[in-house]
Amino acid sequence: MRLSRSLLYGSAPYHLSLLGRAPAALALRLDQPWPGDPARGAALLAGAFSFAGETAQAAMPPWTAPMPTQWLAGLHGFSWLADLAATGEATAAQAARRWTADWLVRCDAWDAIAWRADVTGDRLFAWIEHMDTLAGGAEEAAARKRLVASIARQARHLARVAAREAMGVKRLAALRGLVAAVAALGGERRLERVLARLAREIVAQILPDGGHAARSPAAQLAALRYLVDARAALRARQVEVPAALQSAIDRAAPMLRFFRHGDGTLALFNGADEGETALTDRVLARADAKGRPPPSAPYAGFQRAQAGRTLVLADTGVPARPGFDGDAHAGTLSFEMSHGRERLVVNCGGYQRTSSDWRNVARATAAHSTLIVADTNSSEIGAHGGLGRCPTHVPCERIEDGGSHWVSASHDGYQPVFGLTHARQFFVAADGEDLRGEDRLTGPAGRSFAIRFHLHPQVQASLTQDGAAALLRLPSGTGWRLRAQGAVMSLAESVYLGGGDVRKSQQVVLDGHVGSGGATVKWALRREAKKPAEDGDSQS
Repeated sequence: MRLSRSLLYGSAPYHLSLLGRAPAALALRLDQPWPGDPARGAALLAGAFSFAGETAQAAMPPWTAPMPTQWLAGLHGFSWLADLAATGEATAAQAARRWTADWLVRCDAWDAIAWRADVTGDRLFAWIEHMDTLAGGAEEAAARKRLVASIARQARHLARVAAREAMGVKRLAALRGLVAAVAALGGERRLERVLARLAREIVAQILPDGGHAARSPAAQLAALRYLVDARAALRARQVEVPAALQSAIDRAAPMLRFFRHGDGTLALFNGADEGETALTDRVLARADAKGRPPPSAPYAGFQRAQAGRTLVLADTGVPARPGFDGDAHAGTLSFEMSHGRERLVVNCGGYQRTSSDWRNVARATAAHSTLIVADTNSSEIGAHGGLGRCPTHVPCERIEDGGSHWVSASHDGYQPVFGLTHARQFFVAADGEDLRGEDRLTGPAGRSFAIRFHLHPQVQASLTQDGAAALLRLPSGTGWRLRAQGAVMSLAESVYLGGGDVRKSQQVVLDGHVGSGGATVKWALRREAKKPAEDGDSQS
């Protein structure tokens, strides 16, 4: 099927089918382009084209460089126009015009990556955002005519493929670009059809509680941004915003807040990294939806317990369904914990670069703060990205009383392979200075298990001399003591991917075996009245 489409879209008759009338100018102007990064813009001007952790040096954009697909998608998506604009340099505007003109010469016919639905959507939106720079003056009439004609051709192609070629958030990226392009080109009936497609996609992707179907904070951020951009294009064209679009924004914004720790960064579930705090702030500001983060998200499958200065976020849901599970992690019942603006317990995070090996490591159950049986993932990670065997039943119960929170959940991910059920409950005291948890395995005896508490790289950890507790110190000097019963505690190395790079960190591991009566491990994290460094019974 993919080969036949490539042959069709790459043929001369198909290219001719995209030709048609185009207006002399766009019918809308986007007054608030997304701000870029001046440092990245300066690097581009110096010939360093960096995407997905890879860099190519060139005087002109190397459109056909032998680079990974992620890298090429970033180059052809043109979001870097914002980075050039952020430099404020006249040479940057000249480069933007010159490089776009070069793309029109070299790439203005179908290509598997350059014309991929989400990449085309990104490019169309970026061109419309920066049209004043690319062809804004009267002397740029010829350049504007070429750009608008290309936008029209790409929009015709995108209208044919957006609703079937892309999946998940990428489909929203494609539809965002298509909405903007059709609104800018004119044609009420075409716009109505595109908005009907967007409405159907909103139903499929934005859950009743506002969470995204991919169950990822990164997908939540991207989806909300695309919806906000689509609304901005409609407002710029003075078209009434559909109720489905506005409702989705109003629901999705509080859920994005749901996933933020006290430092403003995102929780590390299902492929997410910390994200750029400034970008998250801007997306929420442009969403203009004031709803507070809910305490629980039953459709997305997450719990949020905030008490005092402590925040606990837990994955208590069934993994993302097929089509949305390309970045899903095997982290069922994992949790993260922060205190004020400092992160304490984390998951390892999503790997954003091009190594498939690192990506699989990050997706494994062992890379999450949860229980793992016999070094086996609770969800099977498929060879082509999605999930195989995974939990199908994840019941969850929550009680709040006097400011304290109690959450209990279980999953059956280990039933098919080991006949075991994992149950976890945790209690957060009203003052936020006491987190108590319990992990249980029920089923046949004999299997080993480990409960992992991955620590943020800035957390210093040491075991007490009797090995019964771990002392954890945050950068501020605030100390927490982790105790456990029912398993053997140790410290081990870990890695942290949340900041974009691979950083060394530590983890506390509780090891045990399932006995004839199952296994029960109780643990508690309590804030210390004094810094761990002042405690005489600690050792490195």
